[in-house]
Amino acid sequence: MPKVVMTFPKGKFKVLTMSYDDGKAADRRLVDIFNRYGLKGSFHLNSGLLGEGDRIPAEEIVSLYQGHEVSAHTVTHPTIERSPKEQLVEEILEDRKRLEELAGYPVRGLSYPNGSYNSFIKEVLPYLGIEYARTVNSTGHFNMPDDFLEWNPTCHHNHNLLQLAEEFVSLHKKQYLYMFYVWGHSYEFDQDDNWELIEQFSEFIGGKEDIWYATNMEIIDYIMAFRRLHFSANSQFVYNPSAQSVWLIVDERIVEVPGGKQVGLIKEESWQ
Repeated sequence: MPKVVMTFPKGKFKVLTMSYDDGKAADRRLVDIFNRYGLKGSFHLNSGLLGEGDRIPAEEIVSLYQGHEVSAHTVTHPTIERSPKEQLVEEILEDRKRLEELAGYPVRGLSYPNGSYNSFIKEVLPYLGIEYARTVNSTGHFNMPDDFLEWNPTCHHNHNLLQLAEEFVSLHKKQYLYMFYVWGHSYEFDQDDNWELIEQFSEFIGGKEDIWYATNMEIIDYIMAFRRLHFSANSQFVYNPSAQSVWLIVDERIVEVPGGKQVGLIKEESWQ
């Protein structure tokens, strides 16, 4: 029986994802930095507050966040742990509906407003079409998450960002998968007058051949595609029912399993 393990696209074993809340004007500068260095972000927006004060207006959402992810953050940013269940449902579902009208695709992620959540909210989210939800509880490590509805980031950008970036880039043991998850608010760079921090970070960590740069939802989709793979009992072939490719390491060989294809894992061959 071959030894088979999951890997990220094209055999990469590290993934970087960025997560920013509230959709304020400073997102324009942040997105520009991400685009220059090839980083990808998930931007969690309050649809009921778009265009208010210095928040990004609705008509700019598609163009600004192209190539990144538009994600939910509730309509009006309440502390949802203290909200009646009826308001909880409305805040999340209406946010999805309004953002989907703008973005043109299903909005399936969330960051908890004010970092507020509990076990009841986690139980309800899948019924509201939410597949992941980010907390504000930084771990300081690069482990893959065990619970995507309580997705703890590695760090806020003001907490040892450059030191953690150096550690992440130096990781070399390919028997593990590593995730570096950075969160924050773009307006904090204005408040703290430290735009050079994210500029330096992005320049340093961008363009690495062993890092996959992905949005939150792209990570979820990829892991779910791996979990949907149908392996033969002896692991000698596998069928991929998903639309996207999944990559495996098979006895130290990188093997792509294209969407809708069955692939032999012993010999380099595939069947329709």
